[in-house]
Amino acid sequence: MDNARYFIAVLMAITLVPSVASWYVIHPFARFWRRLGTVATYCIVYSVIISGCLVLWEFRAALVGADLGFQPLLLLPAAAAAAAGIVIARQRRKELTQRVLVGMPEISRRDKGKLLTGGIYGRTRNPRYLEFLTFSLLYALMFPALHLVVLLEERELRDRFGAEYEEYCRRVPRYLPKPQAPRGQTRI
Repeated sequence: MDNARYFIAVLMAITLVPSVASWYVIHPFARFWRRLGTVATYCIVYSVIISGCLVLWEFRAALVGADLGFQPLLLLPAAAAAAAGIVIARQRRKELTQRVLVGMPEISRRDKGKLLTGGIYGRTRNPRYLEFLTFSLLYALMFPALHLVVLLEERELRDRFGAEYEEYCRRVPRYLPKPQAPRGQTRI
């Protein structure tokens, strides 16, 4: 078990920061990336992500730190966070295709995508980040970093969809889903 925990810790330590950082490069400069083109954008962005992972690999011992051992009391909140993450992921997958998940509408010249407002997107504007946060609940430093990504992405969506997105923001909360109306009733 110690090897599995260490492997997961190293994997998180070297991939989370470059992966989240890539969205800081995409969202604020979406117009630039659209002009550059999809293939060139992905070549540049993924080269930066992979380079970041390789640099962090060299510092993995310092990043992971000391092994604090197995803590059984953490199993309950971890299991609850994982269960919530799985529920959100299943609902999100019904609405969000892999193409959208990897950022194609942000950088595509031809297809700006469509504004997702149904399913879980009718209850929270950012289910994929909420999903990510629930899976990494105890990784407390991720919230400020992801919140800034959310703000940048929402700015880009406002630019792309305008008033339609503003109306959506008025109806749907940023993070915590609105309670569902009982079947057969509509919330006002």
